[in-house]
Amino acid sequence: MNLEQIYKSINYIFSDENLLKEALTHPSLAYEKIDALPDNQRLEFLGDAVLQLVLTNDLFVRFPQFSEGLLTKLRSRLVSTKALEEYAIFINLGNYILLGKGEEKSGGRSRTGILADAFEALIGAIYLDSNFDTAKDFILFCCKDKMSRVVSDPIEKNPKGELQEILQSLSQDALHYRVITQSGPDHDRSFTTEVLWKNLVLGQGSGKSKKESESNAAISAMENKLWL
Repeated sequence: MNLEQIYKSINYIFSDENLLKEALTHPSLAYEKIDALPDNQRLEFLGDAVLQLVLTNDLFVRFPQFSEGLLTKLRSRLVSTKALEEYAIFINLGNYILLGKGEEKSGGRSRTGILADAFEALIGAIYLDSNFDTAKDFILFCCKDKMSRVVSDPIEKNPKGELQEILQSLSQDALHYRVITQSGPDHDRSFTTEVLWKNLVLGQGSGKSKKESESNAAISAMENKLWL
């Protein structure tokens, strides 16, 4: 383990190197080696709590006008497993995780869940090795790009979700999306989708993927308001 390289990547130097090693020890290694350090699951538990508090406080201060519900949605974007993977990749954490041979062979070093867990464990280790403010600085350093995107676009556009909320307030009948046409070669496909509710076609939309065509169909439905 090249400690100098790790410290440069994470922008922090540990006083207790065993805490760092524990944070980087995946359960697969602890299971294979009798003399291995404890795995990182306990530190992950602690780090998750510190991460939640830091980002909750940051969002609370940044958006004094936002409701609890919207703040919760913003936080979920910042602490999702994919977001944690993004932070881990930012500091090259996958290069330093200590894995068992089987997990190593199966590509565990780049696996989303493993990266996310190690990142939270690292937060827990930094918190124990220093203090809350230092852990906070580390978290905000790693999350700065994601946070800037959330700040610039706090209201995440989700037309399918919006449409579903509208219709659920009127009836428990489910809505359905159905692809009605698809064309073009594999590298340049085009889809047209319609959204149905109570056997009524509320709208149609097209896009380069099924997801995009469904979103556009939902936008069309909200413009048409045929349920009124």
